[in-house]
Amino acid sequence: MKNRIILISIVFLIFTGCAGISSKGIFGTGVSIAYDPRSLGTQIDDSVMQKSLAARLVLKDKSYLLSISTKVLDGRIFLTGKVDDPEEKLQVTKLAWETKGARSVRNDVTIKEDFNFTQSAKDLLITSQLRAALIFNKQIKATNYQIDTYKKKIFIYGISLTVDERKEVIKEAKETPDVEDVIASIVLVEDLRIQKN
Repeated sequence: MKNRIILISIVFLIFTGCAGISSKGIFGTGVSIAYDPRSLGTQIDDSVMQKSLAARLVLKDKSYLLSISTKVLDGRIFLTGKVDDPEEKLQVTKLAWETKGARSVRNDVTIKEDFNFTQSAKDLLITSQLRAALIFNKQIKATNYQIDTYKKKIFIYGISLTVDERKEVIKEAKETPDVEDVIASIVLVEDLRIQKN
């Protein structure tokens, strides 16, 4: 029992590094540990899966380090980013499914186009506006959500405490100026395999 506690403590220290315990994204999900309804074991499992997948993607192609973003929530893998062709997108999906513990894979990776500074600036503005709206909305625990925007399309990942909170997040996203589409991958607390007691 004592060895198990020491092992868990060491693993926890490795994943947290020098960051504080309530830092956002320690476990790679963009969800603050203080508000994360997943059990500590599930958080660690998700973090290990995410780091494992990220490492395998980089081994496949170093450019994936900057071009593909991975998030794991309760064994569900979410992918965003850009690749050069459809074959690469299929390869990334295959690598995600091969990750030990994967329950599902959602691949929102897009095919690269020429860089457009104006479009990138608009996407950044959309993300910033939605982030501010979530922070100021008292019905939403903003720290539980990660936002990516690509070509006026918002991708939201996170954990909602209630169905009403999930609806409110999606409503805020749809009301953000210039948004053309909202893709929400929001897990409800009640759908988590193991929750905090």
